[in-house]
Amino acid sequence: MYLSNAVFDSERLQLWGEVTRTSFMPMLKGVISNTLPLTLVSFVIGLALAVVTALCRISGNGLLDRIARVYVSVIRGTPLLVQLFIIFYGLPTVGITIDPFPAAVIGFSLSVGAYASEIVRAAIQSIPKGQWEAAYTIGMSYRQALQRVILPQAARVSVPPLSNSFISLLKDTSLASTILVVEMFRKAQEIAAMNYEFLIVYTLAAVIYWVICFILSIGQQVLEKRLERYVLK
Repeated sequence: MYLSNAVFDSERLQLWGEVTRTSFMPMLKGVISNTLPLTLVSFVIGLALAVVTALCRISGNGLLDRIARVYVSVIRGTPLLVQLFIIFYGLPTVGITIDPFPAAVIGFSLSVGAYASEIVRAAIQSIPKGQWEAAYTIGMSYRQALQRVILPQAARVSVPPLSNSFISLLKDTSLASTILVVEMFRKAQEIAAMNYEFLIVYTLAAVIYWVICFILSIGQQVLEKRLERYVLK
């Protein structure tokens, strides 16, 4: 089995170069206009939901604990793509119509909230009980101890896994193309459908995702090093 040299001739390489040049800016605009905003908004909302869910799990209230468990089980037990389809294509059948971007935000936020809640819960429970006792000793209430002592320490512990969740969310935003959100991958699909250069266009999309994730990984490492200053050794 062999590949014809014609595949790699200068004319083909020039075509790929031209496709790359003309595709890069529209795809970059998709990143700036939708991919990054969708990632940031969904992560912030999802993280808030994760904290609430984690607190419900450790509250000792049976009802809140069961509600949180069901929520986490449903979201973790069903594909994200199916959840997006239910929100965007399913809800209109019962009279609830949501625009593509808000629908994507809802879907991704619910997903982040479910997965990140386990990270937050584990981080809170990793804090020694002596920290709670020390807070109570100086007159703090449960809420004050949680806000001033436990959550700040849990935040430091949860940075690495939450950073990984953020990077995963960035890549998962490509699924938003299936519900008509014109993010970067949707732009790539539109471009490839016009010029039929699927290999080079999708490879360019993969490179853009990789570069963004690489930059975020560097930011994660810097943040972790800064937080290490506050760890007693």
